[in-house]
Amino acid sequence: MREIVFDTETTGLSPGGDRIVEIGCVELENRVETGRTYHCYFNPERDMPSEAEAVHGLSSAFLSDKPLFADKALELIEFLGDAKLVAHNASFDFGFLNFELEKAGHECVCMTRMIDTLPMARTKHPGAKHSLDALCTRYGVDRSARVKHGALLDAELLTQVYIELTGGRQIGLGIEVSDTSTVAVAAGIEDAPAPRKVRPARPHAPSAEELAAHRAFIEKMEDPLWSKVA
Repeated sequence: MREIVFDTETTGLSPGGDRIVEIGCVELENRVETGRTYHCYFNPERDMPSEAEAVHGLSSAFLSDKPLFADKALELIEFLGDAKLVAHNASFDFGFLNFELEKAGHECVCMTRMIDTLPMARTKHPGAKHSLDALCTRYGVDRSARVKHGALLDAELLTQVYIELTGGRQIGLGIEVSDTSTVAVAAGIEDAPAPRKVRPARPHAPSAEELAAHRAFIEKMEDPLWSKVA
């Protein structure tokens, strides 16, 4: 099962008047990180309110030479594919994503693809704090690189939280550990981090030599139990 955990940074809270300025996506296969990510900054074609800049650190000057969302829309659509899309307070991110897609002349993402970790956290931990920071603390997810909000950084943190919310794994024994330097860059206003290499699956099928050795071993066994089964 393929899923994409994603996060957006915006100029404000209202799709239309406000715009997406950054998106970060992390690919999962059967709740395991594959190493594939998508990250991009966008020129919002408007000013950056000081309140929003204080949250994510992305200034109008920094974003002025970045591509428009419409210029990267097909690239993003290809990465998302038909996967389920996981976000924290997902209606916010879906609202902005679908506004930008529609504005760029593309179909909106169907809301049936949405997986929202916020109600999941509220159900599992009633009465507790449910912000991403609070959930990272609860599950022992290292968020020391989160100086400011960053779409790829937050998507990577949410990936670990989502895995814990849906069954979990021991922190520190995951398939892949994020490169701290990459995460730190994603949190700031530097250029997008280089994509990590996708590791191919290890072969698990026995070789012809191993099969032959196994048959030879079995043939040496005297009166094995399975020979008595009709």
